Amino acid sequence: MKITEFLKHNYRHFNAAALIDAAEGYKAHLDNGGKMMVTLAGAMSTAELGISLAEMIRQDKVQIISCTGANLEEDVFNLVAHNYYERIPNYRELSAEQEQDLLDRHLNRVTDTCIPEMEAMRRIENVILEEWMAADAKGERYFPHEFFYKILLSGKMDESFQIDPKNSWLLEAAKKNLPIIVPGWEDSTLGNMYAGHVISGDVKNVHTVKSGIEYMMFLAEWYTENATNDSTVGFFQIGGGIAGDFPICVVPMLHQDLQRDNVPLWGYFCQISDSTTSYGSYSGAVPNEKITWGKLGLETPKYIIESDATIVAPLVFAIVLDQ
Repeated sequence: MKITEFLKHNYRHFNAAALIDAAEGYKAHLDNGGKMMVTLAGAMSTAELGISLAEMIRQDKVQIISCTGANLEEDVFNLVAHNYYERIPNYRELSAEQEQDLLDRHLNRVTDTCIPEMEAMRRIENVILEEWMAADAKGERYFPHEFFYKILLSGKMDESFQIDPKNSWLLEAAKKNLPIIVPGWEDSTLGNMYAGHVISGDVKNVHTVKSGIEYMMFLAEWYTENATNDSTVGFFQIGGGIAGDFPICVVPMLHQDLQRDNVPLWGYFCQISDSTTSYGSYSGAVPNEKITWGKLGLETPKYIIESDATIVAPLVFAIVLDQ
């Protein structure tokens, strides 16, 4: 039985039914000529979402991505250092002393998975530092994701791949030159490294890596060119936080701050979240709240799946891919 057949037969009510509805809405949006933004919060790359997301990119089911700096870099960490990762199934039972032991072994834990500092983080630092310094010396400036595209497409890391490269979503995105928005990139391992290299003088111009404000300006231009009344842009939000909060605001900015007319609202909205609405979080807000902010309209298809994104997102993608 195909995954889609199994899901449609068994997933009939509550969050299960919301999953089906959201996936069918995703397909309908694309079938009607729309485009889709996918946003990645949390540690979805370390959860190896690339296995399904890369295929979505290959089949043109995603036209733009917004992600945290962590998701940007952790897909590449996994690509080049997967064999050195350690899984800790009993992570809930670790003592403080055991956590210290992981630190002493240069293993940085993300829930049940440890990222190896030397094989992943420092290996990528050495490669991307060359690109930072080369651009800096030429007076050139690029976005964080563009520096990653450079090192991935150069081929200089191909021999270091430790997973099937078809499971790297960032590599697939690089091949298509997919636009990526990385709000708050400074809050990432490589963002910290970059700050260190500017402080030490290896990089002279702190603006060699472009800023978040420039990402918003880029997104405003992209959205204006790609969102029309006949071909709107949808918003598929995995998790919460800045990866979703930042890009969804481009629409009210165009309307309210730039006073532009005829800019369509987001044409589809779905969020996979376990955030609690009553806590006042943006991440937990029900979709209708976004109407008051000028992000979604009365007629916008809206879905929320209150569940674990590591479980739900690949299933939604399977339906969209008709697997």
